[in-house]
Amino acid sequence: MSAFEADDWARTQAMPTDEEIRRLRRLIDRVTADLDDLTTEDRAQIEQAVTLARRGRTVHLGMPRVGQPLPDVRPPRNHLP
Repeated sequence: MSAFEADDWARTQAMPTDEEIRRLRRLIDRVTADLDDLTTEDRAQIEQAVTLARRGRTVHLGMPRVGQPLPDVRPPRNHLP
């Protein structure tokens, strides 16, 4: 397979189908309509849950944090000849 054919294959596989896009748009429309019917309290609870989920997601998607090496607090050894 040439590089150009591989690019076409990858692009085709990466793109959602038109049907998948339509299904997602219908789902988004349904959720948006349902959100409009919620009480203020319910909406606030959902916003809080979304905030927590996003906060947790950003922690996992970032680069792993590497801690600083701990200082050596042991006293130096005196070597006897």
